Amino acid sequence: MIAGDHKVVIITAPSGAGKTTITRFLLSRFSGRLSFSVSATTRPARIGETDGKDYLFMDSERFQELVREDAFLEWEMVYEGRYYGTLRSEVERIWGLGQAALLDIDVKGALAVMKKQREDTLSLFIEPPSLEELARRLSNRGTETPESLKTRIDKAAYELSFKDSFDRRIVNDDLQRACEETAGIVEAFLNDDRSPSD
Repeated sequence: MIAGDHKVVIITAPSGAGKTTITRFLLSRFSGRLSFSVSATTRPARIGETDGKDYLFMDSERFQELVREDAFLEWEMVYEGRYYGTLRSEVERIWGLGQAALLDIDVKGALAVMKKQREDTLSLFIEPPSLEELARRLSNRGTETPESLKTRIDKAAYELSFKDSFDRRIVNDDLQRACEETAGIVEAFLNDDRSPSD
């Protein structure tokens, strides 16, 4: 593998800021050049989710075994008793296809990956217009209790304090514009081993 084959694009954001939608847009726009790194998790699959496609679902015992084996590029207990992580083998699988790995991960996980994989890595922080707007979006999902909503908003406020740690910030006040802005940044990153044409 040449060095340029080991690229990583990290998309991170507080929950509800739109990173999953933007991630799907990027995968569609850069099909064949960018591949989704499937995260491991100990949370149960939701209706419609597929093991190996949406997440690599596993029990806590198996997850902890992989932690002990140093199999993760990053891992975190994102919510009480719920672990998420990026397996090194998953990123290497994507590199083996000659593609860049796209990681859609939580803020602490993103910071951990950046420490280990700084070269050939682009980190993007998707920012909500405001915490009030974020609370409205999360409420509209209809999946949050008042308690879980408060937990998510408190966590989002904490995560926003790290926004300047990332290469670029994209404010998602208009989804289509945010998707196009993100795609432009990723395009430049994927092409940066070529002679600049601008």
